Amino acid sequence: MQKFRIEMSNPEWIGGAKDDPEDRCLHGKVSLHIGDTLIEDMGTVSATALYLLKTLTEDKIMSEYDIQMIPCCGHSVFANKDLTEVMISGCDRGTDWSTVHQGDNVKLIFPEGEEYIIPVDEYRKEVLRFADTVEDFYKSCTPKIIPTDELDRNGYIAFWNEWHRRRNYE
Repeated sequence: MQKFRIEMSNPEWIGGAKDDPEDRCLHGKVSLHIGDTLIEDMGTVSATALYLLKTLTEDKIMSEYDIQMIPCCGHSVFANKDLTEVMISGCDRGTDWSTVHQGDNVKLIFPEGEEYIIPVDEYRKEVLRFADTVEDFYKSCTPKIIPTDELDRNGYIAFWNEWHRRRNYE
């Protein structure tokens, strides 16, 4: 069995701040270790965690027209009508890979063609651990100021609604 690990390091808010009640997007370095492959990038860690949570129940295929698994940025967060899911819009920079469910396994496919198969239980455990690490960082900071702008407020609320629904999915 190959070791599978996702790590966050150097978490910060915009401009390098260690705490900012107005910034809602956590940035930092994401490192994914599997077998002989190490994928690392600086990006929006909070979006990475949400997208990893989505892969617990959905496939995610690399695409130049979709947000990356480690997106450079997340300029806007758009909520659906019932505030249960979001779409995050960012730039075209970042690091991406595909996650495909195959029965009791998950296959990760990286841009250079490397493929790794991980038992779904191991994958789930590591994604949840990573997401909890990100959420714990949020909890260690000053509570966020909820935006007054309806679009931003709904995006922030829906982000956490989706996060907790996916995090607590059994």
